[in-house]
Amino acid sequence: MFLFFNIASANAQEVIPTYSDYLTDNLYLLHPSMAGAASRDQIRLTARQQWFDVDNAPSLQTLSLNSRINNKLGLGGIMFNDQNGNFSKIGAFATFAYHLMFSRSTANLNQLSFGISAGLIQHRLDESGFTEFDPIIGRDDVADFYGNVDLGLSYYYLNFYAHLAAKNILNIRRELFYSDAVPSNQRKYLFSTGYVFETSGRWSYEPSMLYQLREQTSEQNIDVNMKAYYDVDFGQLWGGISYRNSFEGSEFTTDGEEISSQQLRYITPFVGVNYKRFLFGYTFSYQFNSRVLSNNGFHQLTLGYDFGESRQRYDCKCPAVN
Repeated sequence: MFLFFNIASANAQEVIPTYSDYLTDNLYLLHPSMAGAASRDQIRLTARQQWFDVDNAPSLQTLSLNSRINNKLGLGGIMFNDQNGNFSKIGAFATFAYHLMFSRSTANLNQLSFGISAGLIQHRLDESGFTEFDPIIGRDDVADFYGNVDLGLSYYYLNFYAHLAAKNILNIRRELFYSDAVPSNQRKYLFSTGYVFETSGRWSYEPSMLYQLREQTSEQNIDVNMKAYYDVDFGQLWGGISYRNSFEGSEFTTDGEEISSQQLRYITPFVGVNYKRFLFGYTFSYQFNSRVLSNNGFHQLTLGYDFGESRQRYDCKCPAVN
């Protein structure tokens, strides 16, 4: 049980929690530098629900749009709604990105991208069901507004890529809580990299990893992923699997009051299809720790549409760009 509250508390401190959206062709949700990086403009809608058998379980919905306005400039926007029991967050981010091409020809991909996102967030606490006064929370304030900024850097060279992002870089004092409850420093750093291996047939394979570090608490975790693509006449079929593991353990007590520790571990299979300009993706995350709140797992759907005139495609297997 303690592990659940530890995870829920960590996600409550984030603006938009980092899940597995990036594996379903939604990299812009994590990396501001990916705004306008693809060959077409993109719109993505996601809906995530945890533990269908648990009342008021965490849920998240996001809507993102990004486009290229000329050869070098990209723009994007994100709206989100995050519900977690009595706590909720809604907000919006706007993004500006700059794409610098190093190769002499657009046939060969060698691109460095920079991005910055600024957002406004409302965090609300629903006290309607409270029966006793909690001195940590108080009763005067039930909502607060605050802003924050994300920075990103992406590099693509042929089939290789790497992304670096700094999330929530501003120190923000949350008026809804006392300062000891939620620290003002919510900075988190993301680093991801991968490579797409081509075959002589219709298959291609993409191993990748994502590393996360929270500055305030030094919490770390890593995703190890494998994604496969199969080209078809109408588009592309894809799917894969992701494994996430934390570096730290969370303590809990058993019935005998013995203190034990376990790391956050879950596995996420995912599948999807690109049908012409449309995208559909599904992920299922299963947490396989010995102490969990529910065994039902986390479900997420991704719907997408690529629009606008297609820009120059590159001579590489680089699905996020091509």
